[in-house]
Amino acid sequence: MILRQFLHTDPVAISYLFGCGGRASCAVVDPVGEIEPYLRTADETGMRILFVVDTHVHADHRSAGRALASAAGAEYVLHTVADVAFPFHAAKDGDRLPLGNVVVDVMHTPGHTPEHVCLLVTDHTRAQEPWFALTGHTLMVGDVGRTELATDAAAGARTLFASLQRLKGLPEYMEVLPGAYAGSVCGRRLSGKPFSTIGFERRHNAAFRIDGESAFVEFMLQDIPPAPEGAAELRAWNSGVRAEAAE
Repeated sequence: MILRQFLHTDPVAISYLFGCGGRASCAVVDPVGEIEPYLRTADETGMRILFVVDTHVHADHRSAGRALASAAGAEYVLHTVADVAFPFHAAKDGDRLPLGNVVVDVMHTPGHTPEHVCLLVTDHTRAQEPWFALTGHTLMVGDVGRTELATDAAAGARTLFASLQRLKGLPEYMEVLPGAYAGSVCGRRLSGKPFSTIGFERRHNAAFRIDGESAFVEFMLQDIPPAPEGAAELRAWNSGVRAEAAE
C-alpha cells in the first residue's frame, strides 16, 4: 500500500493518492488545485492513476477531478445520483474499484450532499477487511458535514443521520481519513489533526456521538456557519452547468 495525503490551505481541504505499488495502479480522491503534484507523485511512486474520485460535488472550491482524470487517462468517478452535465463513471453503493492488491468499496453516505460517498479501502497484503475509510465531508475529525448547501438543512440532517449510522457500524479501530480539517468552512468544530478513528470519533465528536435522530437534527440546525463564498456558483461549475462560474 502506498498512501499520500495532500493538505491544502487555500481552500482548506485534503486530497489523497493511494494504491498498490506492486501492481502499479492508484486512485486520487478529491483533488484540489493544480494537477501536476498528483501526476508527479504517481510517477515517482511508479503507479498509474486509474480512478479519480470526487466524494461529492463540492461547493467550497473548484474540483481538479475532471482535469486530472483527462490528463492521466483515468476514469472520473462520482456516485450515480450526481446531477452533472458531463459523462462520468457512475458508482453506486457496494461497487468496488480494483487497484491490484488494494480495493476500494463505495459506500453511499448522503446528507452533506445527495451524491456523497465514503470509500472503504482494503489492502489484501495486510488483511481481508477494510483498513481505513476516506470519509470526505460526511465524517471529519471533530465534526460532521453541514447539510444545507445542496438541500434543506433539516432534511439533509435527517439523511446524514442515517448515513452516520452506517459509519458507526464500522470497527472502532478503522482509520478515518477526512476531506477537510480545521479552517474548512464545511465544519464547525474541526480538529487540526487530519486523521482519526471511528472509535475516537464515537467518543469525542459531539455530532457523531448523538444516537437519536431528533436530537441530531436539532444539533445540526444550531450555529450554522455562513455559506462558503460563491457556493452555488462553485457547485454549478463543478457540475459542468456553468463554465463561467466562480471566475
